[in-house]
Amino acid sequence: MLQNVIEEVCAPRLNASKCNVTGKNPTRERFEQVFLANYTRVVSVLRRIVGDHARAEDLANEVFLRLYRQPMPTDAIENVPGWLYRTATNLGIDALRASARRYRYEKAAARTEIKESFAESALDQSLRLETQERVRAVLVQAQLLLLRMSGHSYKELAEMLDLEIGTIGTRLVRAEAAFEERYVELYGREEKL
Repeated sequence: MLQNVIEEVCAPRLNASKCNVTGKNPTRERFEQVFLANYTRVVSVLRRIVGDHARAEDLANEVFLRLYRQPMPTDAIENVPGWLYRTATNLGIDALRASARRYRYEKAAARTEIKESFAESALDQSLRLETQERVRAVLVQAQLLLLRMSGHSYKELAEMLDLEIGTIGTRLVRAEAAFEERYVELYGREEKL
């Protein structure tokens, strides 16, 4: 894994003499020591932040790449584990922000797509409103019948359903007729005993 991190750093560079990954040099040895001593901790910190082990390993590699690319040797950084922790935390928070931003953009795009695909024509809207009115009328009729069968007076019915008291009788007759028609349609006429 360390070899992969180092190779990623050296790949863009043209001068191979600066990227001696197989030979011994003090900077590389110090980097290896820091890497081996801190990699697990950095991954652990990042895993707690981003909640995904694979993503945490990718971010940990980025942390060590940043350390390796430091213009000064790692000895010049007084508190290397602290620097790694701070860098890992910042990268983890940046990854969460990017993820949240991507989620918001995707959600907004989905909403826009849904709105565009379901844009109602004037006819569709008119039909939908007409259906809603029919459903409301049926529900008011059902409420009216249930409340009347519960013993409420015309005045109480008018108050409860926010209707004019003069329309209650007519509405009750219509509701009873509609109910009877639907009942006969479903169950047929019953003979009275």
